[in-house]
Amino acid sequence: MKNKILGAAALFTMFLAGTATAQIGKPFIHDPSTIMECDGKYYTFGTGRGGLISEDGWTWNGGAERPGGGAAPDAIKIGDRYLVVYGSTGGGLGGGHDGKINTMWNKTLDPKSPDFKFSEPIVVAQSVNMEDNDAIDPGLLLDPTDGRLWCSYGTYFGFIRLVELDPKTGERVKGNEAINIAIDCEATELEYRDGWYYLLGTHGTCCDGANSTYNIVVGRSKKVTGPYIDNMGRDMIKGGGKMVLAAGNRLIGPGHFGRVIVEDGVEKMSCHYEADLDQGGRSVLGIRPLLWKNGWAVAGEIFKEGTYEIESERRGYALELVVDFVRMANTRRGFGQSNDEPIKPVASQELADVINTWPTGNIGVRIGDYMFRPHQKWTITAVPEAGGYLGGPYYKIVIAGTDRALAATADAEVITVPAFTGAPEQLWRIDQLTDGTYRIMPKVVPGSTEKLVLVSIGDSTPTLAKFDMNSDNSKWNFRNQ
Repeated sequence: MKNKILGAAALFTMFLAGTATAQIGKPFIHDPSTIMECDGKYYTFGTGRGGLISEDGWTWNGGAERPGGGAAPDAIKIGDRYLVVYGSTGGGLGGGHDGKINTMWNKTLDPKSPDFKFSEPIVVAQSVNMEDNDAIDPGLLLDPTDGRLWCSYGTYFGFIRLVELDPKTGERVKGNEAINIAIDCEATELEYRDGWYYLLGTHGTCCDGANSTYNIVVGRSKKVTGPYIDNMGRDMIKGGGKMVLAAGNRLIGPGHFGRVIVEDGVEKMSCHYEADLDQGGRSVLGIRPLLWKNGWAVAGEIFKEGTYEIESERRGYALELVVDFVRMANTRRGFGQSNDEPIKPVASQELADVINTWPTGNIGVRIGDYMFRPHQKWTITAVPEAGGYLGGPYYKIVIAGTDRALAATADAEVITVPAFTGAPEQLWRIDQLTDGTYRIMPKVVPGSTEKLVLVSIGDSTPTLAKFDMNSDNSKWNFRNQ
């Protein structure tokens, strides 16, 4: 039985490495809503009545419920209630472009809760006959500057439109006229950050599996009503848009952007991929780090397994074992020696050359000049049976070529232990931050409920402390070896 479990874990690890940017479980969905957290679980709804639920944000399965059917919902939390918006018909569904945008409320998203009961849908926008808009693919923004609620909607069939809703009722504000804000996209989402309003739209063609050309683009404005201008000065009402995410890693056709702010400096974006080639070309949920570079939204990368130098952003020094420095063979040449002699490469120092000089028990860690030596090279791999967090699995971090594992201690320090056991203090969460650097966090600090991360409190001293996005002490980079 043990061998079977280990074999399954190995296969799972291979699967994980091959599908690094899609989620695991049965993450099959089309047109997912922005991910919502409710009572410790994560929810997203898709076209149709159903959606996905996750206990940890990494493994997703069916089970979310949303009445009304229709297409391309979005969700937002306002106060202690959840507002869901969706399109019924439209987009050429049912052979026509007549459509309606509907809103409804619920106290909870948990279908097993006694409080689970959606209100009757309210129509807030519609399209009739062959007008130059499709009432489908809505997205919601609760403006943090003034508390006003906005809904964008539309497809390639015409304009993307913006209407104002009442955040107390979910109804359209009386007398509000729709504003045209973009063309040549669909499935739009509005976001606000640092004085800018961002309009994220899905460009390209959908619903053609591996041949879908979906990609996510963005423009920004100082006013919620636009104009939304891209990085080259093009107005999205004229087809502009800067690329946020396109196909890659055998995942084709990203669309239906959603933003999740985990905490300061840690943001995620959700989408679907029209086709995950490793999962039979099915449409799947994707979760990526969300970066902000020069004021623009950019999709980050899910961390990939490999062997790395772990570099402190503080000074650029590397995380390493506290062991004696073993010199390489003396290859110094005098300044006056001839350069006409044959060149012979100098062999790199290998693990076998030094491991017998290391202690056999626990070994501390420090930060020092990187010299591409064995005590500075870390192999990082996913641990599939350990679960995960929003958008990623937990990892083990070991000295390359060994089972010596990085671990958190009960006194909030970091050491390496002789062998990885799978203990929670030996598991690590790796989040790419909004500036492109990384946060490294133990799953558990023994005897503590505090949320601590790996930090550099001095040029040579690593420890565990609270995360501070404004300090380079909390930030790390990974250099391939």
